[in-house]
Amino acid sequence: MVNLKASYMVKPAKETPTRLMYLSEFDQFDTITHSPTVYFYQHSGELVLNAIIHTLKDSLSKVLTIFYPLAGRLQWIARGRLQIHCNSTGAEFLEAESEAKIDDFGDFCPSSKTTALIPSVDYGRPIHELPLLLVQVTKFSCGGFSLGLGISHALADGECAAHFISEWARIARGEKPENFPFLDRTILQLEDPLPKTSFDHSEFKPTPLLIGHSNNTEERNKKTIVAILKLSKEQINKLKNKANEYRNSETSTNRAFTRYGSVTAHMWRCACKARQHESEQLTNIRIAVDFRSRLQSSLPKWYFGCTVLPVVTTPTSGDIVSKPLGYTAKKLREGIGKVTDEYIRSCFVFLKNEPDLSKFRFFHTVGSSQGAFYGNPNMSVTNWTRLPLYGMDFGWGKEICMIPGAIGYDGKAFILPGRNEDGSFLIPLRLQVTHMDNFKKFFYEDI
Repeated sequence: MVNLKASYMVKPAKETPTRLMYLSEFDQFDTITHSPTVYFYQHSGELVLNAIIHTLKDSLSKVLTIFYPLAGRLQWIARGRLQIHCNSTGAEFLEAESEAKIDDFGDFCPSSKTTALIPSVDYGRPIHELPLLLVQVTKFSCGGFSLGLGISHALADGECAAHFISEWARIARGEKPENFPFLDRTILQLEDPLPKTSFDHSEFKPTPLLIGHSNNTEERNKKTIVAILKLSKEQINKLKNKANEYRNSETSTNRAFTRYGSVTAHMWRCACKARQHESEQLTNIRIAVDFRSRLQSSLPKWYFGCTVLPVVTTPTSGDIVSKPLGYTAKKLREGIGKVTDEYIRSCFVFLKNEPDLSKFRFFHTVGSSQGAFYGNPNMSVTNWTRLPLYGMDFGWGKEICMIPGAIGYDGKAFILPGRNEDGSFLIPLRLQVTHMDNFKKFFYEDI
């Protein structure tokens, strides 16, 4: 049980620009919810919680003068689009207490217990009332505490969120900010006349349904469960070697399949087996690709905005299960390889020409009836292996653990680097209850 003790609205420490800020097409098509993360910290004998909260609030007000859009609010504009009203309304900051101990969280698997460590949001409220940044400090009975964050998807992707948290921690330690964000999102606009869309953009089309089904309502409402799985460096290398055996014998590419690509292919294969699809069943996987380095005209290094495009690839479950692991890794690579400068520009035009982008947004909640569905027979995997997730020291030492605060729906998974930086992976994922045990079985037996 988590008890809320106090609530504040933290505003920028000094005056910031009051204006309406453009959101690019790449900020517009994804969910308007918040991305939740939780950092756990051990008891610090040198600091009492009141001092920690004071430090966090004071440094947050200072960092918001630099990242001032996070203190604003979203506004609806024409054609189902959004803009930011930079008005310094502030970030929501909550103090809470729990009778739990950090040890009670075990392997820190995302669950209702971890969701309670992040401020809840009523998305039924008008969007201009919702804070874009949510913070909750929860004190545990052991003396440790958690820092739960929710950052609006419309403002920041994973790279930007990590950038913000890093600068906030730097200021909390008494240091000066180092990497100032580049806030002008118009840099991603294309000049008129817009070129024609030159690709199919299947990532914005409806996902496959189970054979014999006319909709996904039944699958959306099935009971699900979350697990966190671990792969050692040795296990990952075995999967990588297995995938590359196929590359060496069946493909002409000289570039080896990556650790991430091999593990993602393995996960997809295990999901198809656990779900016991018919061999003709179409299945797709949604992967987020950061396009910062794929543009011919590179973005400023500290560009603060969403630079992620979803890509999908859609083979049959029969092919994924019956063919070598390298076949699936190759399918993933083909999807990711589509994201070139030309493809990114085409995607911008496709989105720009859409009369209403609302249909592309989806909510990261179990049982949601809205938007795209990436559960059975599909998957959605987010790669966090290259993000600077760990080592967020606000002045009382680094966290002992960082996790995504929630895994939103069936088929959703994250791949995180191991906490000890030993080359291992942590994989939190949500699947239907009837599929999870078999997935775990195949996940380890098929390495």
